[in-house]
Amino acid sequence: MTWRLNKRVTMVRVFPRIRTAVLVIGCVAALAGCAGSVAPEIKRLPERVELSGTFYRGDANESGPQVLASMLSQQGIVITPGLLNKPLHLPGAEAQLQQNMQNLAREYAMVVYPLDSNLPALLTQVAAGYPVMVRFTEGSAFWAGPRYAILAGYNRQKQTVLLRAGMNRRLLMKFSAFESAFKDAGGWAVLIQKPEQIPAQVDQQRWLKAASELGQAGEEQAAARAVKALKAQ
Repeated sequence: MTWRLNKRVTMVRVFPRIRTAVLVIGCVAALAGCAGSVAPEIKRLPERVELSGTFYRGDANESGPQVLASMLSQQGIVITPGLLNKPLHLPGAEAQLQQNMQNLAREYAMVVYPLDSNLPALLTQVAAGYPVMVRFTEGSAFWAGPRYAILAGYNRQKQTVLLRAGMNRRLLMKFSAFESAFKDAGGWAVLIQKPEQIPAQVDQQRWLKAASELGQAGEEQAAARAVKALKAQ
């Protein structure tokens, strides 16, 4: 009788240990799965990148002019966010802000090159040294709205992106959180390039279309330089 009781007590003690071990193994496997979830295209990029450059801080509701001015300044154009409000028809034309910013960038002889709506496409440009203008959803469960930001870096090991947004020069977001916020805001991302700056893994037809739009904006010489730069590759 005593032997059976001891055996039963021993089994009671052993089972929780086994259960704990199984849980630990499961957690480790889950973490390993998360670590291995990075897209193959991202795994081929440098492990960590952080681009430098001008960044104008500002309120979240001023993110469009703030980010556009930052991008233009990084291209050597002397500009401040306040100087963009009038040509962007702000306040009053918030619904057309995205298109108006692209039109205005072309007036400064810049090529506006749209990117595919996925993280590898964005990080490929950052790894090549090109900051990306993105739109993402920012806020809480009670209120959220689209904001513009500069995607200026990433850390592949930590699976984080680095945004310059609002008052924050180094806003870090997990890959998954950024992808969700980016897609929720429509998955819009562009490069604002000098005509001679050919993007990494350039889509030739997309670049030629962007050059054509630059020419239609009255910057024919800049458009011709963009076409020439592509042919010289």
